[in-house]
Amino acid sequence: MTTNILRPRDEAKGTWAAFLEDDTGATAIEYGLIAALISVVIIGAVTQVGGSLSTTFNNVSAALASN
Repeated sequence: MTTNILRPRDEAKGTWAAFLEDDTGATAIEYGLIAALISVVIIGAVTQVGGSLSTTFNNVSAALASN
């Protein structure tokens, strides 16, 4: 009868290999990156539209005040 006893070094290599092959968190990271990209696009769009919208409201306010 032969027993298979792993030395600590072999056991550590097996743990390291299992860690490198594990991809359970990859989906969460991908969703996080997509959410961050969408946030950056929304912030950029709001910043661009915000300046134009502010000018429009100022023009409308001035026109109403003059009447």
